[in-house]
Amino acid sequence: MAEQTEKAFLKQPKVFLSSNKTGKGKRPGKGGNRFWKSIGLGFKTPRDAIEGTYIDKKCPFTDTVSIRGCILSAHVSPCFRVKEGDHVIIGQCRPLSKTVRFNVLKVIPAGSSGGAKKAFIAM
Repeated sequence: MAEQTEKAFLKQPKVFLSSNKTGKGKRPGKGGNRFWKSIGLGFKTPRDAIEGTYIDKKCPFTDTVSIRGCILSAHVSPCFRVKEGDHVIIGQCRPLSKTVRFNVLKVIPAGSSGGAKKAFIAM
């Protein structure tokens, strides 16, 4: 994951870090007190959300963003961290910014058998 570049200490809002009972190895993301949740709707929480050290206030698995509405399957543009041609499943949530109202829930690689490749056939 990305290194921390901010000068402020990033922390999850639901995790209390000043407990006297926390010992060695009980830092967030190190097997101790990291907050993550299951969003339901048949989607599993990714391993990176459970074991990772990233802090993202717009992530539906590690913060208070709730997914609602219908689940859409969409084609991803090449500006994301997935390969070109992959498909993602997105869900509607609260407005994250002025124009963003969807969150990526699952990535389906292009070579998987999740769906047959659809293409036009020359006659």
